[in-house]
Amino acid sequence: MVNGLKLPGEWLERIEDILAGRVEPPRPRDAATVVVLRDHHEHGLQAFMLRRVSSMAFAPGAYVFPGGSVDPRDGDRTTGWTGPSPQEWGTAFGADATLARELVCAAVRETFEETLVLLAGPAGDSVVGDTLTDEGAGGWEADRQALLDRSQSFAEFLDRRGLVLRSDLLRPWAHWITPAIEPKRYDTRFFVAAMPEGQRALDVSTEADQVVWVRPAEAVEAAQRGEMFMLPPTLATLADLTAYDSVAAVLAAHREIVVHEPTAEIIEGVPYLVLPEHAAQHYPGQ
Repeated sequence: MVNGLKLPGEWLERIEDILAGRVEPPRPRDAATVVVLRDHHEHGLQAFMLRRVSSMAFAPGAYVFPGGSVDPRDGDRTTGWTGPSPQEWGTAFGADATLARELVCAAVRETFEETLVLLAGPAGDSVVGDTLTDEGAGGWEADRQALLDRSQSFAEFLDRRGLVLRSDLLRPWAHWITPAIEPKRYDTRFFVAAMPEGQRALDVSTEADQVVWVRPAEAVEAAQRGEMFMLPPTLATLADLTAYDSVAAVLAAHREIVVHEPTAEIIEGVPYLVLPEHAAQHYPGQ
């Protein structure tokens, strides 16, 4: 039995071309995504997810965690920073210090851009409050828009606000690379983080049409019933989180970060996307 997914027949030619060396796979872009977690008084551990709009070129209609590609300015060494150093993050993710800095900054920046959740504070022992109450021309939403249109770098945003990035609020969780057959590819590091006290997550991204707080087990079950479409890394991450009953337990977990890159194969003339076993077993139809 194949640990993976049977692909539509139109993938056959592309897989053949890539396997034969006739087509060069695109180089994956470095990216970061954050699983924002909370403890709900009734439902227990929950994760925040967004559903991508159907018009998106990559993963339309998929439920995802906040995140996105690294911006060149995410590596700015003047970025206010407290917590584990880029070197320490590099050790966790198998990256050099420069890339590690970019990934952590991208994780915090993208989460703010897509949800207004900000993992930063005036000092290493504090975090900003509700980002939905600061209205007006100089409010948090104006800052978010300036980050989106790149008129303001993340370092400039933090400096103007008198804030430092709290890298200690994040934990490394997983590392996935988009299969070579995909026309758009990402080399994505997954982080987990607790929802900061006093803040609220909001659907502010034009890339999403729905958001939800959901128990990992319920999300996995919904995906298996075909009610929530997810890419394998998302589903595998949620399945891993079902082993924990609180945010504190997740943050205390010691994870060995293994790089997962699904591969495409042709088996008896049928195209398949071969997944790591722990991901395949939770996928719908497996």
